[in-house]
Amino acid sequence: MKIIKPITNWLENRASTPTYSGWVLAGIAVCFFGAAVNTMAGWLYAISGVSVALLAVAAVLPPRSLVGLTITRSSIQPVSAGDDLTVELEIHNSTQQSASLLQVEDILPFVLGKPIKQAIEIISRKNSYRWVYYQPTQRRGIYRWHTVELATGAPLGLFWCRRQRDCGATAIVYPTVLPLTTCPLVDEMGLEESKKGDSINRPLQTATSGLVRSLRPYRIGDPTRLIHWRTSARYGELRVRELEVVTGGQEIVIALDSAGIWQENDFEQAVIAAASLYFYTQRMGMPVKLWTASTSLVKGNTTVLETLAGTTSQEDVNSTEAPNYPLIWLTQNSLTLSFLPQGSRWILWQNNNSSDQESVVVNRDYPGIVLQSEQALQAQLQKPLQAL
Repeated sequence: MKIIKPITNWLENRASTPTYSGWVLAGIAVCFFGAAVNTMAGWLYAISGVSVALLAVAAVLPPRSLVGLTITRSSIQPVSAGDDLTVELEIHNSTQQSASLLQVEDILPFVLGKPIKQAIEIISRKNSYRWVYYQPTQRRGIYRWHTVELATGAPLGLFWCRRQRDCGATAIVYPTVLPLTTCPLVDEMGLEESKKGDSINRPLQTATSGLVRSLRPYRIGDPTRLIHWRTSARYGELRVRELEVVTGGQEIVIALDSAGIWQENDFEQAVIAAASLYFYTQRMGMPVKLWTASTSLVKGNTTVLETLAGTTSQEDVNSTEAPNYPLIWLTQNSLTLSFLPQGSRWILWQNNNSSDQESVVVNRDYPGIVLQSEQALQAQLQKPLQAL
């Protein structure tokens, strides 16, 4: 069987191969021919000859019916992990003959799913068939595949053939963005400087803690703890305090230690955390950028999501070193916490190694969060920072 299968595949892709009914008819033709040789009966020769002619016609027609078929693919819109990709293909029949009894198979990468098949009864001449299917996704990533297979046994079903068409596809699955209602990592950035009153020549940024700058109407997503109830009662609508915290005039940088060695599940959590922190900071009205080892600083919703969709652990360092101003550092290596710039915050995915736990206490210069992989990520991102 190990030898027969490659031969069958080779014949299907370059010529055609008999189906079960084709083998049966070939066996009958041989039997009739043997009987004709023994008896010298002309009608037995005729039956075997007709059977062989039928097999010859059945072997030639399926490949010919696929010659004039072409496939085009529409671009695939990005989705978030857990949502379905919408894949759209269009099969064009450019010949003067109708193409019938076809099978189309989209060869997906194995990490995304099994190949998807679709049976098509008929495509009229000079016409097209539009095929749309929805592919579930489970995890973020950038998926690429290039092959679509057309197959048919028409018109007699005695032979089967397949032909591949190059039809490249790129599907981007964004990481999940958690709907954070509060996040001390972001809310308390620069709080030490604001308490010291060191605000000379430093522009103020909108934040969720610090001095009251003004009141504005409530917007969906604003923390309820910022609602100024007395003013809201006076105006008859919710009013929210806009606060000021000194951040040194720099953007908040969400830095993912993608060059480090990670456990797979922890790195996936780190990517989700980076996306969630980025959009929470943006929603709070503060300038924010993302840093990874291979891309350096990037910003913009689409660019950030695509960067996080494609990032991997232990990736090559193609960028400069991390910015030398306050950042939120996401890592699994506690030793890197000793080298963070002044005013930084951190998230550490804790290993069970006791020596690693000790190094966290020794090297922790700024507040942060030690995450446990088995606990809910959203709740841990919203808990208070660990005291120094």
